[in-house]
Amino acid sequence: MYKRILQQIIRKKFFKGKIIIIVGARQTGKTTLCLELLKKFSQREICSFNCDNPTDREQLANKDLEFLEQLIGKAKLVFIDEAQKVENIGEALKLLVDFYKRRKQIIVTGSSSLNLLDNTQEPLTGRKYVYQLFPLSLEEIYPDANYLKIIKELESLMIFGSYPEVVSQTSFEEKKELLRELASSYIYKDILGFQDIKGPDVLVRLLKALALQIGSQVSYNELASIVGIDKKTVERYIQLLEKNFVIFRLKPFTKNKRREISKLKKIYFYDVGIRNALINNFSFLDSRKDVGMLWENFLIAERMKFRSYHKIDAEQYFWRTYDGNEIDLIEEESSRLRGY
Repeated sequence: MYKRILQQIIRKKFFKGKIIIIVGARQTGKTTLCLELLKKFSQREICSFNCDNPTDREQLANKDLEFLEQLIGKAKLVFIDEAQKVENIGEALKLLVDFYKRRKQIIVTGSSSLNLLDNTQEPLTGRKYVYQLFPLSLEEIYPDANYLKIIKELESLMIFGSYPEVVSQTSFEEKKELLRELASSYIYKDILGFQDIKGPDVLVRLLKALALQIGSQVSYNELASIVGIDKKTVERYIQLLEKNFVIFRLKPFTKNKRREISKLKKIYFYDVGIRNALINNFSFLDSRKDVGMLWENFLIAERMKFRSYHKIDAEQYFWRTYDGNEIDLIEEESSRLRGY
């Protein structure tokens, strides 16, 4: 069990009259975090819904306030897991938060922002706190900041990543087996439920192509040629993978914001273990040719976690000159720039 940084941050927001939404990829520990948050309350005070379960989904979908009020009863906390599965979840949450205000606390999790954040943006404006839970950060794995231990175990983190269950495994083979299972389809299974998705094979081919290009500027035309689909489909799939917290994009830094839209971006994985599983390469660093790429992805993801958890409101970019000079990461915060 790893103590998550968000635990104390979220607990301070209880009963403020707003819904708490926790998003992040599957298996990052959202449910475990919520169960820890709920430990101070008795079972009678908690009303839980697991929306992977069709019965629970049906209870919440397209219901009026009177029905929802009876469903929740006297519970003080309402916990809705994988809420993106519920049709029109935004309207249901709006009804609940407007009616109960500070009397009850509603906590919602989602492994995809496709329905949860996209469809609740308008109805929940000013009514929610949103937090993203990442795979374990270095701060969470090593809360005592034991640098000697970090250096000793850094190679394992760069190869197997930092999903909580993966980190807790005691053997390399167990880590590999778990990562292969995650990378096979589990982490992006929400995408496969959407219409016009050609199937897991296309997604896996695209992810493998992206995995081999981390740290490089990505051409959608080139990806389309490699994967065998058109450029617009590549762009749509990348957006879906981003909204499911599998990958994230890094924009080039430019003062001309209109040019920024069209310039090539870099794509990284939230977790390098998933990336290595996709290309089936769990070799140790002394026999790899992609150590620099892995290190870059690992550090940029760690810095993203740090900024998110410590409320550093900065945009992230990379910077490259026409003759190839580069700064891997630039943060822009209140018109101030930091380069890494």
